[in-house]
Amino acid sequence: MVKVKYSLETVKKLRLLSGAGVMDCRRALEKTKGNLNQAFEVLRAEGEKIVAKKADRKTEEGLVASYIHANGRVGAMVVLLCETDFVARTVDFKNLAHELTMQVAAMDPSSIEELLGQEYIKDCKLAVRDLIKQIITKTGENIRIGKFVRMAINSS
Repeated sequence: MVKVKYSLETVKKLRLLSGAGVMDCRRALEKTKGNLNQAFEVLRAEGEKIVAKKADRKTEEGLVASYIHANGRVGAMVVLLCETDFVARTVDFKNLAHELTMQVAAMDPSSIEELLGQEYIKDCKLAVRDLIKQIITKTGENIRIGKFVRMAINSS
């Protein structure tokens, strides 16, 4: 096998973009002969396979996250579920829950399916569904939204 040259900086960039582990990034760069964009696509495709495998797993742990907008007139709560309490306590999972509550507060989706299909408010290239898939790939556990609610004081 021919060794492909790529810099440590390229591995770091790929890790930041994908959230994948160092060894996964290195393997993807090897497969794509050091091409960062192609390596990202390889990791994304592998992530899709991981997500599909985990989709039927039970999600009986998790947390309830809340967000109140600075003006105090809009708030949201999200029940985010995962397989184990270990993952529910991780920073990545807690951050995802917080991001989802802000998404609900800002975009007022009418259903979980609508929420999943929305553009992520902090990155219009990413759907909320894809944001969740990134964390599923990173944690190795199934993650799903159990329910959510948005509350607002009418401005009329």
